[in-house]
Formats: sequence, structure tokens, C-alpha cells
Amino acid sequence: MTHTWNVVIHLFDADDLVRDGRLTGAHAVLTTSAGTSLEGYGRARRNPEDAAVPEIGEELAAARALRELADRLLRATSDDIAEIEHRPVHLQR
Repeated sequence: MTHTWNVVIHLFDADDLVRDGRLTGAHAVLTTSAGTSLEGYGRARRNPEDAAVPEIGEELAAARALRELADRLLRATSDDIAEIEHRPVHLQR
């Protein structure tokens, strides 16, 4: 049996958050085949001295959102195991 989980990453310019338009945001959403959903957020701020290359900000913001999503998934997994084992569980990265 195969299960499919989907991750969607929404990228956005967060220009309204800073006056000089150097902030990119990312929102990663994982949806499991059972319908469970987890989210992660990330952002990237361009140094004003650097060239404006939007793809780099998007990559960094997406990577940070995925990292947060992965950490949340690990916490959810250890909570699920702890509930079954009736003891604290700490999973390593």
C-alpha cells in the first residue's frame, strides 16, 4: 500500500513588513493521506548591499519553512510514540 503526503510551499513578498522590500516569506503546509496537517514558516531578509535576486530569497525562506515543518513533524512523532509508550520520548534530528 502506498500513501501520498503532499507539501505545498506558498512564497510571498513581505514588503508590507519592511519598508525597503527586502523580505521574502514562505509558508509550508504538509497534508498527510489521513488528512492531518502541519505547517512551517520561514523568511529571508536581503542585505540592502546585495543584488536583488528573488530566487535566492525564495530558496532561503522555503528552506527555513521546511526545516520548521520537519521539526514540528519530529515533535508530533515523538508525542505519538510517548503516548503509546507512556514515557517521554526524544527523537534525534
